[in-house]
Amino acid sequence: MTTPALWRKSSFSGGGEGNDCVEIANLRPRIAIRDSKDRTRTPLSFPSEAFTAFVTGLKTNGRGETAC
Repeated sequence: MTTPALWRKSSFSGGGEGNDCVEIANLRPRIAIRDSKDRTRTPLSFPSEAFTAFVTGLKTNGRGETAC
């Protein structure tokens, strides 16, 4: 039996219902990503290390500079 994923939405998901965002779930050793507006679509899945590198790149603008 598998455990359902615990999906989390970004705190930056916007106003209103906050439905204009992506959600992530930690499925060790992978991270799953889905569109919060269409949860029935198949989520994308990445190795945890690749997702961490992606988020770090976003935070540093890919140039080692901290993003706003």
